[in-house]
Amino acid sequence: MSFTASATLARLEREGPLRLTALAAAEGVTQPSMTQLVQRLERQGLACRVADPGDGRVTLVAVTDAGRAELAERRRLREARLADLLATLPADDQQALAQALRTAWPLVRRMLEADPGPSSGRAPRDETGSTR
Repeated sequence: MSFTASATLARLEREGPLRLTALAAAEGVTQPSMTQLVQRLERQGLACRVADPGDGRVTLVAVTDAGRAELAERRRLREARLADLLATLPADDQQALAQALRTAWPLVRRMLEADPGPSSGRAPRDETGSTR
């Protein structure tokens, strides 16, 4: 699964169903690229289109239960890999890393909360995550 596909599913899980145009803008990709990505996610059973409860003329993209399960498994595998890597560090390095994370995490959280999104001057990405 591409980074963009994974990020798109994670956004849908976090924010709920979104219009395709809003999803493309939020992920910083073109609308045609997002359309192709959503079609691929639909074929894989990871996303689906649903009617907007507020406007029946509008279609939203939503993550499916299978998509949530895929995200959970990817997170579990990533956490297990990280735990294995951290276990190879000497105890002093583990403690130093823990202290650095305690110091850096509040800054990272503030940066993420202040992220202006795709209008920050980033070049649009295609469905593979490459800039164009």
